[in-house]
Amino acid sequence: MGLNLPLLKRLTESHGVPGCEDDIRQIVKDELGGMCDVSVDRMGSVICLKSGSGAAPRKKLMIAAHMDEIGFVVKYIDDKGFIRLNPLGGWDPRQMFSQRVQVRTKDGYIPGTLNYGTKPKHLLSDAEMNQGPKIDNFFVDLGMPADQVRERVAIGDPVTMDRPLQEIGDCLTNKAMDDRVAVYVMIEAVRAAKAHDVDVYAVATVQEEIGLRGASAAGWAIEPDIVVAIDITLANDIPGVPAEDAVTRLGEGTAIKIMDSSLICHPKVVAHFKAIAEKHGIKHQMEILPRGGTDAGGVQRLHGGLPAITLSIPTRYVHTVNETVHKDDLQASVDLMARYIEEAHQGSYDY
Repeated sequence: MGLNLPLLKRLTESHGVPGCEDDIRQIVKDELGGMCDVSVDRMGSVICLKSGSGAAPRKKLMIAAHMDEIGFVVKYIDDKGFIRLNPLGGWDPRQMFSQRVQVRTKDGYIPGTLNYGTKPKHLLSDAEMNQGPKIDNFFVDLGMPADQVRERVAIGDPVTMDRPLQEIGDCLTNKAMDDRVAVYVMIEAVRAAKAHDVDVYAVATVQEEIGLRGASAAGWAIEPDIVVAIDITLANDIPGVPAEDAVTRLGEGTAIKIMDSSLICHPKVVAHFKAIAEKHGIKHQMEILPRGGTDAGGVQRLHGGLPAITLSIPTRYVHTVNETVHKDDLQASVDLMARYIEEAHQGSYDY
């Protein structure tokens, strides 16, 4: 099975900051509506139930992939029409210079440029040159007078980076692989999975980037027996990073997480995923992420504790406009998730 690049393009080029995931929500509903019972909870997460064929009572497998991307909201419009921003998610201001953005208004998207409010380089003192950038100094220029900006843009309107999906060699790059590539894997794995005994709850979650919020609410309502988050992880296999800090490497397969700062994955679930990957010849690597969390961490501690794991897609340049994944790793992630759906009922995770 080849990659469904048109779907990945729609997902990654759509815009959706935490709390404003409408465009991505519609794509998920369109893609899974024909094979699942689809509902939307009161926070906005899409819950897609694909019933299993096993004897009742069946285990509930929750798969979570978040729809939101890091971005901003408009917090102030000055007397010249320049927009100041409040960040949503973990931005590194060193990666924000000279970008194109989209401002989502009540009447649609308006393109703009993201710029840094500072004097030109030749006017800076040595002390000013050595200061690191601050998010508060960035602004958006919409190229129109202040009265037009205030007429069209409201405080709280979302602002997102604007970069299309692009193929580069064996890889794909875009501004929102985190976490649309995981939404893609979830959709394609549910589609690819053959007969399965468990009831599958494929959940496209909201507000992960600001605290794993949507997954926690959905997990409380579903009360799953097993939780699998799908997310990206760091691939620091680049110049300037010691080999021991690479976390994962592009082209080495999907990543089976052992731990991150939000959870220690259930050892028996980790072993089960690894056994399935080896059984089916799916290329994989083991992942330990020193910092960062996923939806699995938001669900694991519910209802007295749940077996939980994260399946990760290795990604270079995370939280930039050039988030980059390898096509083979992407396909391996779909394959392993699909095979797990088929064999999840065989897992015994009790201590």
